Amino acid sequence: MSAYAAPVTLEGARLRLEPLAAAHADALEALATDPELWRFTPTRIEDRAGLDAYIEAALAEQRAGGALPFALVERAGGRAVGSTRLGHMDPEHERVEIGWTWVGRPFQRRGHGTESKLLLLSHAFETLGCRRVEFRVDALNVPSRRAVARLGAREEGTLRQHTRLPDGRFVDWVYSSILRKEWPAVRAALRQRVAGRGPSGPAAEAPAGGAS
Repeated sequence: MSAYAAPVTLEGARLRLEPLAAAHADALEALATDPELWRFTPTRIEDRAGLDAYIEAALAEQRAGGALPFALVERAGGRAVGSTRLGHMDPEHERVEIGWTWVGRPFQRRGHGTESKLLLLSHAFETLGCRRVEFRVDALNVPSRRAVARLGAREEGTLRQHTRLPDGRFVDWVYSSILRKEWPAVRAALRQRVAGRGPSGPAAEAPAGGAS
């Protein structure tokens, strides 16, 4: 396993990112089967078997060194409320992608998206030593595109007609990135937002699935 993919727990003020495990499926099942979460992604989870397969695929990718998947766990109550991931890991070129992010609808608008991105970006830049962190969003997913822009990521371009979704539509992926030299300013702004002092609080976050 790549050092990039080594399991780690990331602690935030209201949220904890735990290494994703099969044991999280019980808490996530009722949330993950909401079809609205998957409207802009190649993923579809319709039942417990689909969730189990999703988790196992993420863990298999981790074992291969290509991903670091997490469960989003609220510190108050200790419930898993979603998932996110560092993926497309490329230690040689010092880059990773943040995505595969979803939060169950009852737990949205609580700042979890912003805090999870702060934790993931901190791990990528400060622990893994990444030079570049990427984001990939369906061009039609305007809320998530806005959320990525509010992180401080710079939009770079679009891969047109790139991926077929289960409904037959081809996705145009919009790519954005944050570079190591940009991270100090991005980190300061995100810390303000997580503390509730920034211009965009939890209500401004993307409402559903998010990138990838």
